[in-house]
Amino acid sequence: MEQVKDFTKGPILGPLLAFSMPILLALFLQALYGAVDLLVVGKYALAQDVSGVAVGSQIMQTVTGLVSSFAMGTTVLLGQKIGAGHREEGGRIIGASIALFFLVGAALTALLPLLSPVLAAAMNAPEEAFAETRQYIAICGLGSVMIVAYNVLGSILRGLGDSRTPLMTVAIASACNIAGDLLLVAGLHMGAAGAAIATVSSQTISVLISLLVLRRRTLPFSFTRRDIRLEASILRSIVRFGTPIALQDLLVGLSFLVILAIVNSLGLIASAGVGVAEKVCAFIMLIPIAFMQAMSAYVAQNHGAGENARAERGLRIAVLVSTAFGAAMFWAAFFHGNLLCGIFARDADVIAAGADYLRAYGIDCLLTCFLFCFIGFFNGLGETGFVMAQGVASAFLIRIPVAWWMCRTTGRLFYIGLGIPGATLAEIAACFVFYAHIRRKEKLIAHVKQDL
Repeated sequence: MEQVKDFTKGPILGPLLAFSMPILLALFLQALYGAVDLLVVGKYALAQDVSGVAVGSQIMQTVTGLVSSFAMGTTVLLGQKIGAGHREEGGRIIGASIALFFLVGAALTALLPLLSPVLAAAMNAPEEAFAETRQYIAICGLGSVMIVAYNVLGSILRGLGDSRTPLMTVAIASACNIAGDLLLVAGLHMGAAGAAIATVSSQTISVLISLLVLRRRTLPFSFTRRDIRLEASILRSIVRFGTPIALQDLLVGLSFLVILAIVNSLGLIASAGVGVAEKVCAFIMLIPIAFMQAMSAYVAQNHGAGENARAERGLRIAVLVSTAFGAAMFWAAFFHGNLLCGIFARDADVIAAGADYLRAYGIDCLLTCFLFCFIGFFNGLGETGFVMAQGVASAFLIRIPVAWWMCRTTGRLFYIGLGIPGATLAEIAACFVFYAHIRRKEKLIAHVKQDL
């Protein structure tokens, strides 16, 4: 394994970009899971298969986001310990994380297949696509252990400053998934079920190969099988950092599922259109998500080393760079939605519906690059409770009410989607207020130290 990357010294922009790019590429390849599923199903299957994959993958994306967010507790804790010079604790942190998340994966593997009919019904899946939606959720649910394994490995490695190995693991999975989709969906015409089988199989192969590779590498600290245990003090720290992030992503993810359920009431075309638009968004939102994850690791190390001023300089640099990308994403999503949605569907009505919804996401692109840098900054500081509060409040006070009202009054997907940038604006305002609060607190602590 590469040596632990030290973000507490030297230039900021170069190392931050070098760390962000493998994360961005890994996120891009990970987005290919659902995108390739929908792309192949859209070209070689029926509209009900498209809707089934769209709705089912949205649920699985929520589950994956929940696990990934909870695992951020490991990234933050490991990064802060490394920044503080306590590398010897790394093996215990990794071992406790593996033990904890194995139990999480086992629980999801048991529950999701059993709950698949309930989840499909809760999502108000169109009657014509109900069976396909249930099948997709049930089959992907059986692969939950592999979903958890991938995310835990990635969080551990990013906490060490290694963003290249997670890129390798997801590249393997993406290649396997593409091959599986072409065989099962295009070749054997298995529809949504074939897409789900390809996804689970590719994740399994990726994790197994990744474990073989990691066994041949040397960690920068001692780690043995005896470290794999539920150590209470470490679990408390992981849970303290990870739970607010996970709850935020869960509840925010649920808000998007509620919006999808609202849209599903408009019929099969609207359901498939929004599903296609969400797949496009999975790609155009990759840059802000990559900067958020990179900022979390960068700030965690600097905060652990007491270099908060350097952490703030990194935040300003990340905001400038990511916002420039946001303008390009706005242009593509707002003005060229038909071309983007046409990648994943062939039905003209589905493409038109997806493009209409995507225009609202285009506006959000101008805002999320800014917001996600702040979220990564606060996560790295360990202020995950604030991140949860502002995300959940905006989702349930703005995003869902706007979607519900616009669905009742206009039925137009663009207006339904306007709650998304509206919620982001509220979150940015909250971030500015909290950032000012942190600055005041830091100045007060500095004055107290001088007096002493």
